[in-house]
Amino acid sequence: MAVHSVRDLTLYIKGMFQAEGMLQNISVEGELSNYKMYASGHCYFTLKDDMASLKCVMFKSRARTMRFQPENGLKIIATGDVSVYERDGAYQLYVDRMTPTGAGEFSVAFEQLKKRLANEGLFCAEHKKSLPMFPQTIGVVTSISGAVLRDIYRVSKRRNPRIRIVLYPVQVQGDGAAAEIASAIRFFNEKYPVDVLIAGRGGGSMEDLWAFNEEMVVRAFYKSKIPIISAVGHETDTTLSDYASDRRAATPSQAAELAVPDTDELIRRVITLEERLNQIVRNRLSYENKRLEHARSFFLRRSPRFLLAERKQQVDMMMETMRQTARKRLFDKAHVFDLAVGKLDLLNPLHVLGRGYGIVEKKGRSIKSIREVAPGDDVRVCLVDGAFRGVVRDLQEGGYDAKEEGTIF
Repeated sequence: MAVHSVRDLTLYIKGMFQAEGMLQNISVEGELSNYKMYASGHCYFTLKDDMASLKCVMFKSRARTMRFQPENGLKIIATGDVSVYERDGAYQLYVDRMTPTGAGEFSVAFEQLKKRLANEGLFCAEHKKSLPMFPQTIGVVTSISGAVLRDIYRVSKRRNPRIRIVLYPVQVQGDGAAAEIASAIRFFNEKYPVDVLIAGRGGGSMEDLWAFNEEMVVRAFYKSKIPIISAVGHETDTTLSDYASDRRAATPSQAAELAVPDTDELIRRVITLEERLNQIVRNRLSYENKRLEHARSFFLRRSPRFLLAERKQQVDMMMETMRQTARKRLFDKAHVFDLAVGKLDLLNPLHVLGRGYGIVEKKGRSIKSIREVAPGDDVRVCLVDGAFRGVVRDLQEGGYDAKEEGTIF
């Protein structure tokens, strides 16, 4: 019996694998695990299902063509050749291409890159620049052939015949398209500044539009100091460049409408603004005239002559008020005086004397009682028409009715 080396046996088994047609260009579906990309660019991972696992390798030349980033747990379909790795004596799948199961490769790559760039802030609204109101020159980044350039030119010239359009022709799909688009945007920013940029292409599949999803193009949109409008595909098409642009247009024609103001509309707007301005001026003049008339009237009312006349009138009114007040007070005082005089007149002793009475005085003081005199006192009797003196001879109590002739004097 012949004895073989390990290497000979391994090479024999490897040859058997390579000779089996079923194991060449075979597609295997499974869950991705233990995925790792080395510094060399080669990728090593395992495909597994509920019952088994399969070691896989994808060399750099194949790995760099992938649109998406492989992640552990992702279900994929790997296509390649099954062979034996001589050093380990283990069979493995040498993968030529890899696609996600269910969602397409482009869809997965789109969502992965969108999430990563969004986390970096490339799509934030605060980074968006405003479009200029009156641009004079527009830069266009698109293919020199096709309807896109014609649509932008036709709409722009119709809205403003004096607008200048500068084209930087690029490939819009295929290998190298992304690099050309990013280079064109940098060219306008660094060497040929324009007022606004339009970058785009016509509609197509996601694969056709993929150049505008490439990271280098999205970052070029984001870094552009010139306001940039994304005009990729039709209204339903969406690319990552749309998110990074300052404005998104559903079509290239709409991009031209966004970038170039309509001169006829501007003229109508200027006329409307002029009419509004004239009306505002008329209203302001009317208002100021009324203020002037009011100020003039106020000044006249506050002029020295007017104020003096007003003060004279006030003085006259005050003097009349004072006179009326004085007359009323004088009348009131006169009435009070008359009342007092009447009361005094009633109390005048002369009225009493006129009725036959007299006043007896002793030493200049009126005598009201017999107790104030004594027999022999010298008294003075006052009558209405004069007075006489006498001597008290006798006293008699009992009032006026107790008369006796010759008793008093």
